[in-house]
Amino acid sequence: MTYSIIGFGEIGQALARAFARSGMDVSVATTRDPQSFASEAAAIGTGVRPVTLAEAVKADVVFLAVRFEQHPDVAKALPDWEGKIIVDVTNAYGQPVEKLGGQPSAKVVEKAFSGSRVVKGFNHLVAAVFDQDPAVHGGRRVVFLSSDDDGATAEIGALADKLGFAPVNLGALSEGGLLVQAQGKTWGRLIFKDLVKFD
Repeated sequence: MTYSIIGFGEIGQALARAFARSGMDVSVATTRDPQSFASEAAAIGTGVRPVTLAEAVKADVVFLAVRFEQHPDVAKALPDWEGKIIVDVTNAYGQPVEKLGGQPSAKVVEKAFSGSRVVKGFNHLVAAVFDQDPAVHGGRRVVFLSSDDDGATAEIGALADKLGFAPVNLGALSEGGLLVQAQGKTWGRLIFKDLVKFD
């Protein structure tokens, strides 16, 4: 299984550090030349590899860590995303509900990434919190996952576990998933909730 992160802002870098902490390789990309952020990637770890967008989209699992309004540009990088898992880390705060056709933002992302299996996740914490070691007082920091594809949720749940987090499945995108998606200028009820799970 190969992994990539598209978007290398605060959240993208926090994700990359989670991979590095766990000793897992991950490719990172933006729309810029990889050399322009190679030093930042190298500072995180040797397994964090800066690549072009065209290379990043070849991964089996792609973390979409760009601004919500940029997702259509990333989607154009491949004509067909069949079988790939897209982990939607975007937040559509401030996007008019009408502009999204009244749908949860993750459903809009799912439509743009034709053929993909979308999992909403890793998006509910601010970067400064998400960037911390997920091991907290003998427990593990929670990441919420939501998808209409149970198999994809299970795969990303297993990955979250490897990264040291405690995955919590919220169910379908238009049900539990709404708890971690903004609606207009209203945040979902679980956004910014920093929870720790004790096994």
